[in-house]
Amino acid sequence: MGCAGSKESEAAKQIRKPKPWKHSEPITRDQLVRLRDEFWDTAPHYGGRKEIWDALRAAAESDINLAQAIVDSAGVIVQAPDLTVCYDERGAKYELPKYVLSEPTNLNRES
Repeated sequence: MGCAGSKESEAAKQIRKPKPWKHSEPITRDQLVRLRDEFWDTAPHYGGRKEIWDALRAAAESDINLAQAIVDSAGVIVQAPDLTVCYDERGAKYELPKYVLSEPTNLNRES
């Protein structure tokens, strides 16, 4: 492990938007919101710390610059730059599905 303040660890933490993705079938915005709410309601029950889950949710729902500030201040270790795989300082793994991080390319704009 390197020093927490090293330039290498800072560069590894830079986050970016997820690559475009497609849901298995077109879904409406309401369905996407329900999927997201269900994920965030159940995710803490699978391990990890609630405050990290809360920080990840806030980051997922923010623009990229604010998301970067949130994960940095929460001490989240970003393994995948799109936030799909993260860890806390205790080594707990946090996996985020793409549907909580961005909209699918086949989002049906009609509700």
